[in-house]
Amino acid sequence: MGGSARRAVPAAPPTGPAAGPEPSVRGLRGFPAPRGSRTGPVRLVRELRYPVGDLVVASGLPGSGKSTLMKRTVPERDRRGRAVLRVDSQDTRERFEAWLPVRLPYAVYRPLVRIAHYAGLRRALRSGASLVVHDCGTPRWVRPWLARHARRQGRDLHLVLLDVEPALALAGQAARGRMVSRRAFRRHVRAVRELVTQVESGRPPPGCASVALLDRGAADALGGIGFG
Repeated sequence: MGGSARRAVPAAPPTGPAAGPEPSVRGLRGFPAPRGSRTGPVRLVRELRYPVGDLVVASGLPGSGKSTLMKRTVPERDRRGRAVLRVDSQDTRERFEAWLPVRLPYAVYRPLVRIAHYAGLRRALRSGASLVVHDCGTPRWVRPWLARHARRQGRDLHLVLLDVEPALALAGQAARGRMVSRRAFRRHVRAVRELVTQVESGRPPPGCASVALLDRGAADALGGIGFG
């Protein structure tokens, strides 16, 4: 399993009696969610907490709520008062949109957005700060790249995976006014299903020290993703 083995899986326990050490894969689905969502045993978790300096990747379908979750739950500071960085490609895109003509198609400047996003992510990694990263799903080399950086720096990489039904993700895209093409969305659906299936088997993806698997209800109930 990627990352160092020096620490227990860093997540706050669910409400209720303690039940021993935290597993490397935590299935947190089952909190009341919209009709049609897959559910499981109820595990109400208000906070996920990780060691200072670790990396957290938020992954899931486009429109599943990753950006919203990050903006709502990631604090500016850890418990020691040090900065927590949040790197979201959507923020980079919005900065470009504010500078460029409204009618300019995104496809024209998308390469510039990606270059700026990964340049900013590289700077964040070099800072050594606690870091939460939005995983846009493409390309697939990003998570292994983050895992390698974490290992070299003596840090761990953790995955927060949103398991949201495709229909809900499409509704989320419509609500934000940006739809992913059908072909691209099908690729995302296949990739996320493969990832969820692997996690459900109890195996974190390569390079990940731990995984928290949430549905929409559990994500809405989550109050914080903290460090320290």
